[in-house]
Amino acid sequence: MERPRVLVVMPREVFAKVSRPGDMDLLRSFAEVVECLFDREPSEGELAELMADVDGCITSWGSPRITEGVLEGARRLRIVGHAAGSVKPYLCEEVFRRGIVVVHAAPLIAKSVAEFALALILVCLRDVLGHAEAAREGRWEYREAKPRVTRDLRGKTVGVVGFGYVGREVVKLLKPFDARVLVYDPHVGEDVVRAHGAEPVPLDELLRESDVVTIHAALTEETYHMIGERELRLMRPTAYLVNTARGAIVDTQALVRALREGWIAGAALDVFEEEPLPRGHPLTELDNVVLTPHVAGPSDERRSALFRAVVEDLMRFFRGEEPLYRISYEKLGFMA
Repeated sequence: MERPRVLVVMPREVFAKVSRPGDMDLLRSFAEVVECLFDREPSEGELAELMADVDGCITSWGSPRITEGVLEGARRLRIVGHAAGSVKPYLCEEVFRRGIVVVHAAPLIAKSVAEFALALILVCLRDVLGHAEAAREGRWEYREAKPRVTRDLRGKTVGVVGFGYVGREVVKLLKPFDARVLVYDPHVGEDVVRAHGAEPVPLDELLRESDVVTIHAALTEETYHMIGERELRLMRPTAYLVNTARGAIVDTQALVRALREGWIAGAALDVFEEEPLPRGHPLTELDNVVLTPHVAGPSDERRSALFRAVVEDLMRFFRGEEPLYRISYEKLGFMA
């Protein structure tokens, strides 16, 4: 039986980050590999030529988009593996219309994002950064002065906005804390939410009831500025807002007011409407907000496992087995 031909096309520096020694050997154990690890991105024509005679393709961050033009001559192509998260910037709809199988590493990345979100929740509730800065400066009285009342996560109510890969991982991580978990996601059935041990509720109820609100929704026309002044005023003055999803889901100006005027206790933000966050931005001047530079994605350890996960799914596919990380056209939401 003829071995499948697989094209690996991504920036050389990205490949170095998403792979480990031995990954290409595993791929070569079942496929003939066509490498295109580039320092200069290939043009649409060049990519079309590379794709003309392959059965599978592996991409990642920085890979060229697979367009309809690229697909015109790719008659053998049966599977695309994306060693990263969202595939929408890299694949056109025609890939799915042709029945080409698509697998990605988003479920693995979700685990890292969920851990980071949990870390931010704990940092907020216990004022970890404030105490760390005070200790570094020798201000041991800080812990007695209690600028903010520190609180436990155990037994609190956590509101999860968005119940995709990351939201579900967050719920798993919260279980040992005996937290009451509320979920808002109008695109996920209530039975699915309950099956994960959480309560499906409307957004307003979630905001009113939660001690912590953590955002894990995709950025769409529907979710743009979904958390604005009205929503922030619904939150408890002792509550925290955590955002590791997309900055524009939250109205930044409204959030700055909420933090300045005490509508909420604080926030932890890894994503912003404008990135990098400009020097002197109002958020950088507030002491009740934790800021990180969009690093809640995969840890270095997790990132280096992404290529292997996709290779293993291609191996399953070419053996006639169902891939673990297959994504459907409907799940991706091209038609939304």
